[in-house]
Amino acid sequence: MKFFYRHYFSVESHGIEHVPRRGRVMLIGNHSGGFALDGMMTICSQFFDREPPRLAQAMVEKFVNTVPFGSQISSRLGHLTGLPAHAERLLADERMLMVFPEGVKGTAKLFKERYSLVHFGTGFMRLAMKMKTPIVPFAFMGGGEAVPTISNARALGKILGVPYVPITPWGLAIPIPAKLEVYYSEPMTFEGTGTEEDEVVLANVDEVKDRIASLIDVGRRRRKGEVLALPAYARSKS
Repeated sequence: MKFFYRHYFSVESHGIEHVPRRGRVMLIGNHSGGFALDGMMTICSQFFDREPPRLAQAMVEKFVNTVPFGSQISSRLGHLTGLPAHAERLLADERMLMVFPEGVKGTAKLFKERYSLVHFGTGFMRLAMKMKTPIVPFAFMGGGEAVPTISNARALGKILGVPYVPITPWGLAIPIPAKLEVYYSEPMTFEGTGTEEDEVVLANVDEVKDRIASLIDVGRRRRKGEVLALPAYARSKS
């Protein structure tokens, strides 16, 4: 995995110092479409770009356990099915929890939608409030370029037991070496018990969503057309 992180995608982390070194914390980010690169590379950033490394454990969709080897891979990475009880147990144990509130709809973004945000669920916010957990918003950039999805084959996905299969200009959803970036924000905290009225919780969710949107804007300005990742030897000469 380190080869893909360092060389194939040349991933860069920005603001990783905002992520607490210890104690419970929730990483809340966007899906950039096409494939699960965002989750894998964000986890890698916590391993390879900080000292000491931290394990970010993700809440995965239930269908992952129906995919061949999906359950085994998920378990080895320390991921759990996205059930509230599982998330509470991780936070009570002072772990780092990674959540993508856009869910499956976020991974289904087409290339033209890669920098957009779809509806955020509210479960993560109620959990953060209940467990008195700081939230570190982050923006993941480049997934839509690595897997430029032009359509989603939902009928094929149904046959394979997944929500959809992304279709790229070359057919298969094989990631190309596009440059990937993770932008972390300062932690955000929200008072409450998690049992507040929907209006209160939604207002908090919008604050997090707006912060992520701002990070995406920063990333878009900084990328300036740099899409394909340079090999390590080329970067050393530039």
